[in-house]
Amino acid sequence: MKIRWLGHSSFLIETSSGTKIITDPFEAGSYDGAVGYAPIKETADIVTVSHDHADHNAVEQIDGTPEVVRAGEPMEAQGVGISSLNTFHDESKGQDRGRNTIHVIEADGVRVAHLGDLGHVLSDSEASELGGIDVLLAPVGGYYTIGPEEARDVAEKLGARIVIPMHYKTEDIGFPIQPVDDFLKLMEDVEQVGSTDVEITSESLPESRKVLVLNYK
Repeated sequence: MKIRWLGHSSFLIETSSGTKIITDPFEAGSYDGAVGYAPIKETADIVTVSHDHADHNAVEQIDGTPEVVRAGEPMEAQGVGISSLNTFHDESKGQDRGRNTIHVIEADGVRVAHLGDLGHVLSDSEASELGGIDVLLAPVGGYYTIGPEEARDVAEKLGARIVIPMHYKTEDIGFPIQPVDDFLKLMEDVEQVGSTDVEITSESLPESRKVLVLNYK
């Protein structure tokens, strides 16, 4: 499969059979311009949404007629298996920012977990329910989500082979969140991919945890 970072928490995942999944599409210019990433101009077959905030649920901006997946029972569509886990957007069981849904996308023999705006470290039972994760798309910027240390801990709990950081401070985001470097300092094997895209197969998964930093433009 190919994974392309579109910015913030949005990725385009394309399977070997051509199915396209977009995660958490943002509304460009939302929050008084704080979301400064360029509008998403991609077609998708499936869109996953972790929660209903404008920087994560702009489904109407996606071309095509995608099947929209929020929380719910495990499903299969176009050869892609998707399961979900209900979590919270904060450390107060949703009292501050509400609920959040983690989606696990399974295709081409690879299990990809998108954490959405996870706001707390997963419990052992939550990690067990998710199962082993090959590729973890993890927020690392803190403030609204887990920060660098918590993201590292979640990656360890899930046994993630590859971690791709998201939802952190860039020149195109105006939120008071941390840059990716604060997370990278905690990790041992880091690769700056130098591209918006990376191709991952079940055979190419590393033996030990590796962090891949993607560009968004």
